Amino acid sequence: MTRTTDQEPEGASPERVSRRRLLATAGVGGAGALASAGIGVGTVLGVQAAREPQERSIQFGADVEPFHGPRQAGITTAPQAHLVFIALDLREGADARSIVRLLRLLSDDAARLTAGEPALADTEPELALTPASMTVTFGFGRRLVETLSPGAAPEWLEELPEFRIDELDEELCGGDLGLQLCGDDPVSLAHARRMLLKDARPYARPRWIQEGFRPARGVHRPGVTHRNLFGQVDGTVQPTAGDDGQEFVVWGHPPQHLDSPIRPWIEGGTSMVVRLIRMDLDGWDELARSGKEAAIGRDLSEGAPLTGEHEHDAADFDATTPLGFPVIEESAHMRRARAQSPEEQMLRRSYSYDRPPAGAGISDSGQLFIAFQADVIRQFLPVQRRLAELDRLNEWTTPIGSAVFAVPPGCAPGGYIGDVLG
Repeated sequence: MTRTTDQEPEGASPERVSRRRLLATAGVGGAGALASAGIGVGTVLGVQAAREPQERSIQFGADVEPFHGPRQAGITTAPQAHLVFIALDLREGADARSIVRLLRLLSDDAARLTAGEPALADTEPELALTPASMTVTFGFGRRLVETLSPGAAPEWLEELPEFRIDELDEELCGGDLGLQLCGDDPVSLAHARRMLLKDARPYARPRWIQEGFRPARGVHRPGVTHRNLFGQVDGTVQPTAGDDGQEFVVWGHPPQHLDSPIRPWIEGGTSMVVRLIRMDLDGWDELARSGKEAAIGRDLSEGAPLTGEHEHDAADFDATTPLGFPVIEESAHMRRARAQSPEEQMLRRSYSYDRPPAGAGISDSGQLFIAFQADVIRQFLPVQRRLAELDRLNEWTTPIGSAVFAVPPGCAPGGYIGDVLG
């Protein structure tokens, strides 16, 4: 039997480096030793190392988004890389007392998990120690609101009207309680999902669950608009922080100079519209680049309007081609989606999804479109109606799921989400 050792064979070339020794050195000395060994290899082989490898550090795992406060986190919070959306149905016979118990459990564990602490009866507490900016946002359906506080549900808390472009799957629609879980670590997020579902099990059952993703944190500079799976920039026009931006659009507080009927359904609350949209990537692939840009009204490389050079340039909707046709077509998505009044705005917080393909195609992909606005009827619906009537992107997109939730205010330590309705 041949005995193996870490010793080099006699007569071996001094330029030969043992892979076994390299690995052993790395194992003993850790990252620093591996870095030194790497430099040695580069020198011995006559190849100059480009740079000394740096020890990787944990950058985002300990980041915490506060759970408690007058408004819920996960709305105007900078979007995290991963999402799990859970829609629950209350069990038969649910009354106000059982709903309060459910909300107390969920709020307590959500506060713990988002702080990097194990849930109260956590069986895998180690998985809770890296919150990575996790947020849990609660949305209430009409049945839940009316059971807690009869007459408190806003008029817009109903299913959206049916649009001709819809092919809705009932199993992907509605819900008495919506939980939007977002974070930068999919492991801690998956753990939080399980813990909250265990909390809910005696009181509610899952109706539908959807996972989603955006670019990983740190991949792009802060402020860069993310791209959806069509390759287009998605969410260029967003309300900014301030009186005439998010305070108005999301929280229902019009600026003093604007006479608007928009008001919050409850102070610190807003609405959440969720649309699950299937995207025909296989069909989109067959379209020439010029056709894709015409359908959107923006170029794909920069996201600029076809009448501009940069993403945030104002679009010139009156510009025409030498033949007299609009540069930005009448059916272009950006023309149809633009606001016709100050009220027709929303905060978009969307995520892509990508499932294993079924059938002959090579993709089953799409978007979980999430929009926050103070008033669904006055803000979301006018824009959605225009898009449903005439939007070139409808040729490659199909809504398959839909839900509307009333988002209650946040809560103080010791309270629970929805305690203002109890």
